[in-house]
Amino acid sequence: MLATDVDIQSVWLTYKKSPTEKLRNDLIEHYAQLVRFNAERVHSKLPTEVDVEDLVSAGMFGLIDAIDAFDLERGVKFETYCSPRVRGAILDELRSMDWVPRLVRNRSQRVQNATKELQSELGRMPSDKEVALRIGVSKEEFKRIKRDGSAVTMTSLSRKAFTTDSTRDVSEVEILRDERAMDPQKELQKEDLKTLIQANLTPTERLILVLYYYEELTMKEIGLTLDLSESRVSQMHSAIVDRLRFQLKQRTREFRI
Repeated sequence: MLATDVDIQSVWLTYKKSPTEKLRNDLIEHYAQLVRFNAERVHSKLPTEVDVEDLVSAGMFGLIDAIDAFDLERGVKFETYCSPRVRGAILDELRSMDWVPRLVRNRSQRVQNATKELQSELGRMPSDKEVALRIGVSKEEFKRIKRDGSAVTMTSLSRKAFTTDSTRDVSEVEILRDERAMDPQKELQKEDLKTLIQANLTPTERLILVLYYYEELTMKEIGLTLDLSESRVSQMHSAIVDRLRFQLKQRTREFRI
């Protein structure tokens, strides 16, 4: 690893005159800690399920782009020039992540693993409080994880549910309520809202909605993640909600007509 400013300056001068893969690798190795610093700073404001190494990998692409585009004659320190590019690459990776399904799967798996561990240790089924304490989440957060996981219960459809006055047995299949039955109107509204979000919101705006409504981050935390002020995030959130409400009203009128 290159250690001194004199060393790195020499590498820069040589690389810009006659770029080679080895010299670029030397620069990447020298500035790798800068990428990890930015990745860990962003990761500190995100759920633990987001792998910091994914962010580091994305930041490396930003570092490589910065090395290729850096102009020594501008008199700007490379660290100053590079950091926004690295952070931008990391945020681009966040925007492209399929967050919700990944988070739901990972959190449900954590609950299952903790439940099995505690059951083995205690010799009985653990309480929700004990499982929540084991995985390090609040009672409210644990309830939300269980709800999102939506565990499935299995039963025999031929099993007797009850007996009528005529002594005829009624089976489960005759009284079973289909919880998966969908209201066509609600499903159309959901699809309409999804279409509006995908077509009319930028990746940053969509990420704000995910962080605020699904991850329940505060405006301040979202601002730190996206490198925006708290007031700017609040303004953007209000504008997004107002825009979606207006567009949904317009769609509702169209359907009525």
